[in-house]
Order: sequence, then C-alpha cells, then structure tokens
Amino acid sequence: MDRCIYGCSALSFLFSFLLLTASALPQTLEPVHHNKTGSGGQINSNSVLVALLDSRYTELAELVEKALLLQTLEDAVGRHNITIFAPRNEALERDLDPDFKRFLLQPGNLKSLQTLLLSHIIPTRVGSNQWPEESTGRVKHVTLGNDQVLHLSKTKGNGKRLVNSAVITRPDDLTRPDGLIHGIERLLIPRSVQEDFNRRRNLRSISAVLPEGAPEIDPRTNRLKKSAAAAVAVPAGSPPVLPIQSAMAPGPSLAPAPAPGPGGPRHHFNGEAQVKDFIHTLLHYGGYNEMADILVNLTSLATEMGRLVSEGYVLTVLAPNDEAMAKLTTDQLSEPGAPEQIMYYHIIPEYQTEESMYNSVRRFGKVKYETLRFPHKVAAKEADGSVKFGSGDRSAYLFDPDIYTDGRISVQGIDGVLFPEEEEETVKKPSGSVKKVVQPRRGKLLEVACRMLGAIGKDSYISKC
Repeated sequence: MDRCIYGCSALSFLFSFLLLTASALPQTLEPVHHNKTGSGGQINSNSVLVALLDSRYTELAELVEKALLLQTLEDAVGRHNITIFAPRNEALERDLDPDFKRFLLQPGNLKSLQTLLLSHIIPTRVGSNQWPEESTGRVKHVTLGNDQVLHLSKTKGNGKRLVNSAVITRPDDLTRPDGLIHGIERLLIPRSVQEDFNRRRNLRSISAVLPEGAPEIDPRTNRLKKSAAAAVAVPAGSPPVLPIQSAMAPGPSLAPAPAPGPGGPRHHFNGEAQVKDFIHTLLHYGGYNEMADILVNLTSLATEMGRLVSEGYVLTVLAPNDEAMAKLTTDQLSEPGAPEQIMYYHIIPEYQTEESMYNSVRRFGKVKYETLRFPHKVAAKEADGSVKFGSGDRSAYLFDPDIYTDGRISVQGIDGVLFPEEEEETVKKPSGSVKKVVQPRRGKLLEVACRMLGAIGKDSYISKC
C-alpha cells in the first residue's frame, strides 16, 4: 500500500512538472518570435517610400527597385526625414539617351545606377516654404550618394525653384510624415556617373595605334622636310607640328590642316566621336541646348572641331548657358558669320580644366588665353572664389566647371556671352581755349642790325625785323 502511495505520488509529481513546462514554453518563445518579425523593418503604409512606389513617378520607382535600394531607403527613413527629387516619366522615357539608359541597366553598372538615384535624395526635410530666397544664393545639401551634393536656389525675376539647374515643376507633390517628394523636369546626372559612361563608351571605340609617325613639317615654310631630316620621326600621338592658326582657313569656317598631323590618314584621334560625346553631354547636363544647337545646326563648327581634334589639336570650350544665349540681340546675330565669330571667341586652343585655370589666375592674377578668333584673346582673373572671364558688362563667371573632360576636349560652363574688347579710337579733339602766341624776344644785336638795314632801306633781308 505504501509503495503504491509513494509510487503514485512520484508519477503524479512528474506529470504535473511536464504539464507546467509545456504550458510555460509557448509563453517564453512567443516574445522571441515577435522580436524577429519586428526586426524585419515593416514599411508604414503612410511612408514616403510607399507613396513613391504608388505615385505617377513609375519610371523612377522601377529604377529604385532594379538598383536594390529599398532596404537602404528604409534604413534612411527610419533614421530621419528625407526629401526626394523625382523626375517626370517623360524625362526617363523619351528625353534620356537610349545608350545612357542601357548603360544604367547593365548589371556591371549597378554602382553607377545607385549613385545616380541616391543623388536625388537628401537626408532632411526641405519643403517649398523652406527654399532659399534669391538674395541668399545657392544652398548646398549633401545627398545619400557618395560625396554628391545638390544646390537649391531661386531664379531672379520669376522666382522659379531650382535644384542644381533643373526646375521644380511640382513642389510638395507628395507629403508624408517621414518625408516629401518634389517633381522636377529632368534627371540629375552626377559628374562621376557621366564620366564613367563616357569612359566606358570611349573604351569601346578605341582602336590600336599604328607605330608610325606623321611627316615632319617645317613651320617656317609649311612644307615637308627632306628625307635626311625625316630620320627623327614624330611619334604617333604627339602634338601637331604646326600651330592651330595654320590649320584654320580664313573665313567663317575651319579647315583641316594643310598637311597630315599626328592623326594622319589613320586618324589616331577619333575627333568626330569625341565632339559628338561632348555635345550629348551638354544636352544631358541641361541648360546648354542653345550652344549645342549653334554647333550642330546653325554652323558647321561641330564637324570642323572634330577634324581639328582628329589632327591632334586640343580644345577648351567656354559654353554660355541658355540664359546667357537668350540675351543676344538680333543685330549681334544677323551679320554674316556672326555666330561663328562668337563661338570662335569661346574656343581656346589649349586643354584647360577648372583646376588649372583657377590655379593660373590665383598665381598670376590675370591670364590671357588665345582663342580661335585671332588675334583676340580672352582675359581671366580670380573673382569671388571662381574664375571670371572678360571685364565690365561683358564678363562671365565659370558657372558649371568640367562639364566634359576627356583629355582632348574640355567644356566649361559660363553664365555670359563673351565679346572681344573693342579697340578704343583715340581721337584728338581741338581745345576750346585760344592759345596766345607769344613772339620771341629779339636780342640787342638783332635790333641794332635792323636799325642799320632800315636806314639804308634793306631791312627786308632779315625776316625777324
């Protein structure tokens, strides 16, 4: 009996212990399971990211998904408010270069796509009522991209809001507690992405350089040297022997060099492709459509610049933006060859970047650069921490530096159209005051001689008498 009692009590105690353990097990595991689901970062339905994915900016939303940036943006929204500058769908469908879009969607260029998209997002909330005024100038904001910044400003006169040089078409289009979206007219392309695209495209068109040099030319006679002197050949790819003045024909259009330069018949430098690249860059950069139109449609400068680059010459283009070109009058463009002459004055036959020009004006104060409009030169000096070209009302600042740089062609954006300084005509005007003629005083000896000659009637022999 005792054994049954003790044995039954032991079994009942063991059964009760297992029952209590099983009942307590779900209670201890349930919070752990809840924490795992909570750490996944569920997006709030009222988030700005959900608004972006369901908005009219479908092209940008697709690019964000293809760039695998959703988790990065979720983390950014979790830390602070964000402001998204979303380009309209037409800017990504029709206005964007197909080659550039194909470049962005290639798997090997995922980093470039991510840099481009993150440069449209700043980690702070900036509404339309917080935009800087015209008097304060441009305000810089760091983006989520690597070392990429955006400049917010307002245009003078009409008060349009700008981000870099793109106009805000839909301010405060979508507003949420954790951020907002502004609609902009076009895509903002960082310089690093544009340079990567140009580098990849140029690598596809590079051909092998043949180990042959160009014939050596005597600069004094513009003729080929004798075969004895041709033993020291010019290596392929070296600068041209002749100055660029000899490669230009008189008149409104350029002409190829009179003798083969380093390009030779093989064309080691593909100038046509490089000129096409920088014109495409102007169009993608935005704000320089008038400059590109003059180079391609109104003149033949694009073709002639390609020939010069193919012959081995280097060029720096000072490109006025559209606002500056709009200030040109009809009289300035109506004369024959006027567009070409204006553009010639904006082309420097040297390879200069923003850094090299700024270092020059910092060191020497004022620098004069040769232009293709001979013999006029364009003067540059330091002003307000930048480079200022020209003087007086006809001056322009370096506004968008290094728009395009490939080692042969450099494009620098300026905010004005430059004109050469007119030679001042020095006209001597007659003085209004009447000068009194003072007769020189005669000496004593001359007076005595005049008296003696007058006594005999011969005073006319001396004119002073």
